[in-house]
Amino acid sequence: MTHEFKNIIQGFQNAQHIGLKCVIASVVALDGSSYRRPGVRMLINEHGQMTGAVSGGCVEKEILRQSDTVFKTGVSKMMTYDGRYRLGCEGTLYILIERFDPETQMLSAFESCLIERTSFKIHSFYGKETGSNENYGSEIYFSNNKQFSLNQSKKSFNHKSSLCEVFSQTLKPCFRLVIIGAEHDTAQLCLMGSSLGWEVDIVIDPSNPQSLKDFPGAHQLIHKAADELILDSINSRVAIVLMTHSYVKDLQHLIALKNTKPVYIGLLGPSNRRERMLNELIERFPLLDDSIFELIYGPAGLNIGAETPQEIALSICSEILSVIREQQPRSLKDKMGSIHLNTET
Repeated sequence: MTHEFKNIIQGFQNAQHIGLKCVIASVVALDGSSYRRPGVRMLINEHGQMTGAVSGGCVEKEILRQSDTVFKTGVSKMMTYDGRYRLGCEGTLYILIERFDPETQMLSAFESCLIERTSFKIHSFYGKETGSNENYGSEIYFSNNKQFSLNQSKKSFNHKSSLCEVFSQTLKPCFRLVIIGAEHDTAQLCLMGSSLGWEVDIVIDPSNPQSLKDFPGAHQLIHKAADELILDSINSRVAIVLMTHSYVKDLQHLIALKNTKPVYIGLLGPSNRRERMLNELIERFPLLDDSIFELIYGPAGLNIGAETPQEIALSICSEILSVIREQQPRSLKDKMGSIHLNTET
């Protein structure tokens, strides 16, 4: 969700640069099932350009039509969309549409939140009755106790109004993928990870002449040897894939990572390469905490028949996603109950 909000901020700044107003549409409640769940948002500027989506594409045209009055009056409104008759999802979406005009201080606080990798909250005040209401709107809260309205012309809302319900959402730091290596398959994994909204960092040897432009979608390029890596930011929202295509270099990096706790460490290559590497790690560090071995996945990726670099990237990203969502991969046709998880990762 955080990466989607990042895109919304960027869309707003692009519109602001050419003098266009914006509104934001947020799904704040759901009765039944739907393609997306409460907490998804989209931005619309005065030219009708959209950033993000709240469904598979069917609801957006109606939101665009309903947003016209919000552009004209500046007053927030609620709309409902009954998917039982138009989407086949057997659910009703409750969507809050409001002016999106954050003040400069909010944008700065959000940028600091991204850099510091801290969570933030959004509270949306609404009622399920359709129509306009000046008490409807959203506020954003950062960990340093800074609080802002998404519309700077409306500093506060009548929270105690009998009409108002509140949808509260905590948005966590973007998931981070660290790829160690700089071969052709690195670029493909980088593209795949960034398309999922992950912040992708590439670690390459200091002598390597490649630059950030060689890895489309990468967040940053780190020219560091294994023993120079800064590891204090590695936690359960970080996955690492070792793909230098050098046994010695992969082992050096694995040794450097031996006391860290990422959610996932992927190793390329066959299982006998993995066993050799782990045996050497144990020989060198016999008192090593065994918990690290539960984090290591090698050969990295799910068994989907991947052959090309693009398919291998899909396989690895799928495995990482299954690990962070704590799921055993299987066909959805074999899953009982809802296909959605109660997660904001």
